Amino acid sequence: MRLTVRIVATVLALIFSLYFAARALWWTSPPARPILMLLAVLIFLATITVIAVSGSSRRTLMPRWAAAAALVAAIAIPELTNLGLEPRSLRAPYATWYIGSVGLIGVVCIVRRRPVVGWAVLGVLTVSSMAWIGLPDALGLGLVGSAVWMVVAQLLVAFWGRAVRDTDRLAQIQQAASAWQATQIVRQRERRERVQYALHVAGPSLSRVIEKRGNLSEGERRTAHLAEGRLRDEIRGGELLNERAREAIERARARGASVTVFDDGGLNGLDESVKERIRAELADVLADSSSARLIIRAPKDERIAVTVVGRSAAGESSDEDSVELWREIPRDAPPGP
Repeated sequence: MRLTVRIVATVLALIFSLYFAARALWWTSPPARPILMLLAVLIFLATITVIAVSGSSRRTLMPRWAAAAALVAAIAIPELTNLGLEPRSLRAPYATWYIGSVGLIGVVCIVRRRPVVGWAVLGVLTVSSMAWIGLPDALGLGLVGSAVWMVVAQLLVAFWGRAVRDTDRLAQIQQAASAWQATQIVRQRERRERVQYALHVAGPSLSRVIEKRGNLSEGERRTAHLAEGRLRDEIRGGELLNERAREAIERARARGASVTVFDDGGLNGLDESVKERIRAELADVLADSSSARLIIRAPKDERIAVTVVGRSAAGESSDEDSVELWREIPRDAPPGP
């Protein structure tokens, strides 16, 4: 069985309860009415067991009925103990066992998140002990110790609650940091894969440019231009590209169009099937386009995943570009007919 703070605290409470019960029964002289003493001890043992164990497997908060039982026991134990003794024995070591035992009940109430009941138990204990043996004797025979232990328990519970909240907050921060780091690693790997793919496709053409020091034929220049565009698309295209989209962009460039691709995160958070649907629709839009200049952008938008803008050749040299194509691809699939 794995030890926890709750188990250790419960075991300590039961051990202390056995100590106080043994102290109550260690009579230096027989009490006048021993049956009342025994009844007080039995009530104490039953109460401490109930309030320490009841509901502890599910949560720390003590059930209300157990808290009520603790308060009743705090009233009954001092009365039964003192009624079972002769007046001359009220201050004997075994006679004042109830001060520590009832104080232990109050400590358990505080630890089980019933502080109001715990301090009420201390108040009942103070009144009872003052009534039977007087305040100075009560303070000297254990009331101060019970109060100190309850204050310590209250502080420990407060600090423990703050430590738990801080731990939860740190765990959330660590999870967020781990998720961010994992996302960055995935993005870096995706960028490396895209660059490697682009270099694999465009590498021969770029090597040819270097080899000939830029002295290329018209066909080689066109091939190098297409290779440079593929490389730029892989770096800036993000998740917009699949084989169909790449082929559609390649065909648009082959007919002389200028194509610019930007992925600003418009496809982030979507399922792969939804991304494939958007890429397929993008490929269809590009295949049907005849514009001389195409701008493809995936903005961060709640509704739109990809925007395709097509401009005429005249628009490149005029102050006001002529928009021939404007197509928005939604993040959600449009409803069927």
